[in-house]
Amino acid sequence: MSQLDIQEIRTPADLGELTKQQFVDFLHDHLDRFGDSKSAINKAIDYAFSEAEGKGGFLLAAYYNNDLAGALVMNKTGMSEYVPENILVYVAVNSKYRGKGFGGEIMKKSFELAQGDIKLHVEYDNPAKHLYEKLGMKTKYAEMRLEKKKKQ
Repeated sequence: MSQLDIQEIRTPADLGELTKQQFVDFLHDHLDRFGDSKSAINKAIDYAFSEAEGKGGFLLAAYYNNDLAGALVMNKTGMSEYVPENILVYVAVNSKYRGKGFGGEIMKKSFELAQGDIKLHVEYDNPAKHLYEKLGMKTKYAEMRLEKKKKQ
């Protein structure tokens, strides 16, 4: 049985043979109903690659038998104390590899690499919520949003 190979990606050059579009497509396909648009995923990746003050972050690509099995996007928030320094924006495991502990391994690697505290948004009915709690994450707030209508 092969090990999960988790690769840290901090710049577009670090993607290697994996293209940004393949990374976006993977997340879009495997986040299922808990995902966002490809445009939103692209923005989170661009933010992670940014060198601007207060921005940045990293991606993780996890391979099993040379097959992309999981992906993660971590963004810096540019804040501390009142808001954690990092937000785990996306994490997904290929459906054919779920239940093997890969999600936990990817999350633990991100915890090691991120400097400072980490937050994430999770829907109450997301089955991954149990994994996040098992890894030590706690519910602190319920998020509320006011979504303003966009002007045409």
